[in-house]
Amino acid sequence: MTARAIYTTKTDFSCNDPAISLGEFVQKDPQSPNESTTSLIATLIAIDTMDETTVKFEGSKLVDSTGNPTEVALLVLAHDLGHDYQEIRDSTRGRSGKGELAEFLVEGKQIGFSSARKMMSWVVPLKSGGYRVYCKGATEVLVARCTRELINTDSEDSSMEMSNDSRQDILCVAEAYARRGMRTLGLAYNDIAVDVDFDAKSETLLNSDGSEALCIETELVFVALVGIEDPLRPEVPGAIKTCYDAGIDVRLVTGDSPNTAVSIAYQAGILQDFHFIDTGVEKVASNLKPNVLMDGKTFRQKVYKIDEDGSKEFDQTAFDVIWPHLRVLARSSPDDKLTLAHGLNQSMLFVDQEKCKELKSVDNIVIFPDRQVVAMTGDGTNDAPALKRADIGFAMGISGTQIAKDAADIILLDDNFASIVTAAKWGRNVYASIQKFLQFQLTVNIAAVVTALVGSFAYAKSPLAAIQLLWVNLIMDSLASLALASEPPTDELLKRSPTNRSKSIIASRMWANMFGQAFYQVCVIMFLLFFGPEVFGFEDGHLVESDDGLYPGWKKEKSVHYTLIFNTFVWMQLFNEVNSRCLQGEVNVFRGIDKNPLFCGILSLTIVLQIIMVEFGGMAMSVAEDGLEGKYWGVSMAFGSGSLLMQQVINILYKYGYFSYDLWRERRRINSDPRISTHVGQ
Repeated sequence: MTARAIYTTKTDFSCNDPAISLGEFVQKDPQSPNESTTSLIATLIAIDTMDETTVKFEGSKLVDSTGNPTEVALLVLAHDLGHDYQEIRDSTRGRSGKGELAEFLVEGKQIGFSSARKMMSWVVPLKSGGYRVYCKGATEVLVARCTRELINTDSEDSSMEMSNDSRQDILCVAEAYARRGMRTLGLAYNDIAVDVDFDAKSETLLNSDGSEALCIETELVFVALVGIEDPLRPEVPGAIKTCYDAGIDVRLVTGDSPNTAVSIAYQAGILQDFHFIDTGVEKVASNLKPNVLMDGKTFRQKVYKIDEDGSKEFDQTAFDVIWPHLRVLARSSPDDKLTLAHGLNQSMLFVDQEKCKELKSVDNIVIFPDRQVVAMTGDGTNDAPALKRADIGFAMGISGTQIAKDAADIILLDDNFASIVTAAKWGRNVYASIQKFLQFQLTVNIAAVVTALVGSFAYAKSPLAAIQLLWVNLIMDSLASLALASEPPTDELLKRSPTNRSKSIIASRMWANMFGQAFYQVCVIMFLLFFGPEVFGFEDGHLVESDDGLYPGWKKEKSVHYTLIFNTFVWMQLFNEVNSRCLQGEVNVFRGIDKNPLFCGILSLTIVLQIIMVEFGGMAMSVAEDGLEGKYWGVSMAFGSGSLLMQQVINILYKYGYFSYDLWRERRRINSDPRISTHVGQ
């Protein structure tokens, strides 16, 4: 964040040149405020910021910063105005914790920021007696509490009574800053008596949440209005567009003013032209369609019922009317984020098909056909409940508090929204990897079980020995799971719709792939089992391996027949492992395989191990002692590569078979209710 504009002593200083800092711009302006005014601004900023917020300069260049980004921008402004914030802190009684002044630190009092007050104050003693309260906070909150304003005279801290016109001028400037996408922050102070009651409450002024304001934070002297620019990172608009393409709906929940929030949301792509009533005029809050933007106060009034005893009750029905349209929630509190997470998570709007159709046809709003999966971002301590309540909580790794990080499920180390897209991509990739392995593993199991059963029924002996099945399941499948799990995420994953909560992890296409491949493998094995000896000219395996030990001349050996069956079975799994990389009926199953060296390495290792097992395994692996001849290796590989061709056949049959099923189901639905119309097949 960077301070780009300041309004003080009735003068607006807006810096439009990114090569010049605001402080430098103010000092060079002919109407620049006097030294006492800039000193007061710098002192107010230095004292009324958190100790955790620090900045480090090398010359005039900022090289490092920690803490709240808004406060960092203010400290940079103080530096550019020619003042050292740390020197001011260390030399202020009641604020300094160093040297001789450390013992007087208890004389100061911090009134921390809260969403209820939307401001922060720091009280320090004055040399002349009494105290001075330095305040910063939301513009409309501070301006409402100001009775005087600073003027640019040679005398120190000169002020005059604030008129309604002056108050309106400040608000208009704040509105202009907001329309430029800047966050506005008011700065003010108040001198109070030495015997003041710090806890006294005002009878006339209220905080944002309706509670009584502290008296010491009233009757303030307005010092300045600062416009802080928080430019979007270049990758954010693209990341948000990717989210929408992936079926992830993005909403902005912010403490900024409505117009600032609208400007940021429009730049980011959260708000589109169709969200505005008149696209030919300025993109401001007043030009938005109903319920697209709300401030926190209005939102709370609409989604909570107030009982006669004053207790609040959440109204899910009212919430369901609002949330499909809501894109921006401005001037919000952490409690609003919690309410939003709770309401979205509990919403059953998807059950009301008529309402969903109406939203689609009238407002082009698509309701996810299941309970909403809610992800929430946050960085403050007060955000922790919302992060816990959401299905997925994202905390900021740089600016986030430890409490927020503890409450979150995922920590964004770079505080970048684009990292959420990366997290979504990897999450979907993990889910897809599990599906790929299940598809591969279940195909192996189906084919192996059918082969063992048929062989046992026909010849009282399975053509696949126990040790061979152990190799297939424990060794080859373990390697296959590692290979399939190592598939890197692709952008295609974010072009698919989200998976419903209630949807089975084994999709209909996976069933088609599994049964189709298993059918092919069983057919090949049955061909080799019953017709292999006749076609290839070797002895029947069940005769060679039958236990004739009671008769003279019997020799215990393993057959070429069953060795060929085992080898062919494994090669079909190896080629099907390549097929299993694809779940959506892709034609080119080798696409991207060169980008996964681990998959290629594991596949190559498995092939090498299979060759060793067949050629040198002998009795230990229940294979022919001399292995297989070259022609039988060719047969095994030929049948194995047939899995690739079979996958294309499955894709074609599934495509037309599934479409025909959809047509049949739709026609049946229409016949049961003639009032229903359809567009399927048109």
